[in-house]
Amino acid sequence: MKKMTLFPAWRGAGEGHGWGWTQCVRWESGEGGPSRGLECPLWCVLCRGGKERLEQACQRGRGALHLSADMLSIRLPQLFDIHQVPKVFREDGIMSGYRHPRSSAVDCILSSFQMTNETVNIWTHFLPTWYFLWRFSMLCSTLDFLTESYTWPLLVYLLLICLYPFTSSCAHTFSSMSAEARHICYFFDYGALSLYSLGCAVTYGSYVMPDCWVNSWLHQHFVTIAIGNSLFCTSMSCYSRFVELQFPHKSKVMRTAAFVVPFLFDSFPLFYRLLSCCWGSCSPNEALASHSYHLLFAFLTCFLFASHLPERLAPGRFDYIGHSHQLFHICAVVGTHFQMEAVLTDMASRKDWLTSHSFLPSFLGTMGVLALGILLNLGIICIFSAGLPQTPRQSTSTSSGAHLHQE
Repeated sequence: MKKMTLFPAWRGAGEGHGWGWTQCVRWESGEGGPSRGLECPLWCVLCRGGKERLEQACQRGRGALHLSADMLSIRLPQLFDIHQVPKVFREDGIMSGYRHPRSSAVDCILSSFQMTNETVNIWTHFLPTWYFLWRFSMLCSTLDFLTESYTWPLLVYLLLICLYPFTSSCAHTFSSMSAEARHICYFFDYGALSLYSLGCAVTYGSYVMPDCWVNSWLHQHFVTIAIGNSLFCTSMSCYSRFVELQFPHKSKVMRTAAFVVPFLFDSFPLFYRLLSCCWGSCSPNEALASHSYHLLFAFLTCFLFASHLPERLAPGRFDYIGHSHQLFHICAVVGTHFQMEAVLTDMASRKDWLTSHSFLPSFLGTMGVLALGILLNLGIICIFSAGLPQTPRQSTSTSSGAHLHQE
């Protein structure tokens, strides 16, 4: 009578030892008969040739080990080359690694654990989201965000630096569900970046404004103008997707300008402070050093976004790792880190002077502005989403040899 036993095997301490799976599945042919175990780990079903090795091990068990067909048919979503997907899904210089343009939500999530041309894009913003959330939680334990109004601009900023990378990660994850879903995903991505620029303006107006600009007309209307910039950013970037196929160069210029304009406006106070120090009007400090690093990575981010380097020089060589959008994500996150450190330093070092020479931030001017910005940007996203052309939903069960190209 055949008997099957399940247990792990301990190989001792040290490198290459510990708990192993060589004897995890073991069968015995009868009394006095030889005992045999699997010659490969169970996770080999996910490795190259793993399925065949597991099937061979099952056959050697002479039927003692029975695994369901589902376990032996685990498959990750199929990938396609650039000529197999519609134009709306194509990226300059990226020749392979495209997901099915009608992927299901489950396929999209699974693809984040598969090496595609979007995988690194997903994780380079998903993981930093948790870093910023961790920093937020640490600050919550040291600052009184509920009752101390001086901290409310920082609260707005921290919420938005957690929001924009998470939204970007979701957009890259689910952008292959359909052409319409792709547009809507990136509409929300643009909206989150637009709100982030608004959060920068709220924070800069409260903590970074040069001493000689405090209580000036620009200082008093800084956030109001930033709201208009935010709406301009979202509208222009969303509209650029409607002309992307017919006028790709024009679309790129419009989208780049949509994000450069709010950045330049938000950074005017910072530019003035840095130039003043260069002219000898102030002494360098830790905050300005962090601001300088932030500006460096911000300009590098813009360059990568606009240039499509290095994949533009060697199409197909950087499809999975090293293309410009991945580097763009990394530079943006690193720049945001330095920006956060600079804001925290300015907030702490200038608190006494700012509270004695300027008005304290109000709830309406911080959280109220955030709520208004969210509502207005959502309205813009809804308008552009409603204007997208509708196409019938198709099944993702296309055979591996099917041609997916649609003009």
